[in-house]
Amino acid sequence: MIALFIAPLYFGLLIILLIKSIKYFKNRKKVVFTFFTIMSFIVLILTPLTIVIGFLLPTGTAKRIFTSVGNYWLGISLYMLIAVGICDLIRLILKIVLKDKYMSIDKMCKKISNVIVVLFTLMMSIYGISNAHNLQISKYDIETDKISAVQDINVVLISDLHLGYNVGTKEMINMVDKINSLNPDVVVMAGDLFDNEYEALDNPEELSTILSGIKSKYGNYAVYGNHDIQEKILCGFTFSWGKNKGEVVSTKEMDEFVTKSGFTFLYDDYIKINDENGETVAYIYGRPDYEKPNFGNSTRKEPKYITKEINNDNYIICVDHEPRELNELAEAGVDLDLNGHTHNGQVWPGTYTINLFWDNAYGLKYYGDMADIVTSGVGLFGPNMRTGCKAEIAEIFIHFNK
Repeated sequence: MIALFIAPLYFGLLIILLIKSIKYFKNRKKVVFTFFTIMSFIVLILTPLTIVIGFLLPTGTAKRIFTSVGNYWLGISLYMLIAVGICDLIRLILKIVLKDKYMSIDKMCKKISNVIVVLFTLMMSIYGISNAHNLQISKYDIETDKISAVQDINVVLISDLHLGYNVGTKEMINMVDKINSLNPDVVVMAGDLFDNEYEALDNPEELSTILSGIKSKYGNYAVYGNHDIQEKILCGFTFSWGKNKGEVVSTKEMDEFVTKSGFTFLYDDYIKINDENGETVAYIYGRPDYEKPNFGNSTRKEPKYITKEINNDNYIICVDHEPRELNELAEAGVDLDLNGHTHNGQVWPGTYTINLFWDNAYGLKYYGDMADIVTSGVGLFGPNMRTGCKAEIAEIFIHFNK
């Protein structure tokens, strides 16, 4: 629903930019004025409409092209608007401070502002697009006094693949190769495997085959996130007209895809992983998403109930898409909570403002004896770029007091 408020603001700002552009060229020769006015209209008004056109088109090649162009434009226009806003603010401050003297440098300030807007937008867009799928490995070490059948285990955490228009087979081949190079004992997928629209997958059969190639000693496990449901999506925001929490659900194709991809799905349930002798290595508990519990449910088990049937002498890993109820999970006896969802802001300045909304927006943080790790994720939502953060796979070494 937030998209309903952001969209008018977004297009309003673009119209302001269009007016400013026309004013800038109005004193030029007629042919120059006409040319740049038309180009400004195309860039600032028609290009953003590719997002809307892609949203309205039926599934197919045209929808993929328009949506992909729109996703790139989202990021580009973000930095254009930021640059214009900063330049206008500086000019306003100069006008207030210098008063009448400002008129003599107004033309020069406008020219400098235009250069800054172009350079800043190009620089941030090129960096963001080139960095979008530059997948890296983040390593963590966790010490515990809990008992286990092994000395240590290597848990690989992935999240927020957002398979769809921004992420496809090429990115998944790269991800699987990197995961397998780590020789993981366990692989955990913490939600948002999909980007809401199953039809957006470029090749579902090939994608599931690629993902099924992930090799681990004790298995691969997955939970769903808030985007693992069939729902209309525009600019990364979803629409559930007239539906309540729990009423939006995944499709049969989505659920089958997870199984075909070699993941064991955990839904408010746990699994005990054992070594070759049948001795307990650790427990893994998977939680439904807080916002979209899925499968027709509107609630999920409270933290105090999820460990009731688990032997607390052993290590308990909880997988939850969003980093919520962290203190409650720690009190319930969870040893390690694994999350995604935040993307670490994905695009600057969101990489800073994200910390205003989450107690742990990214990385490792302790809550009592419980370690919480939030990954920035593999894929993207909305703008097809990353600035100020990285796409990542988290490699977590848990060392036991055997």
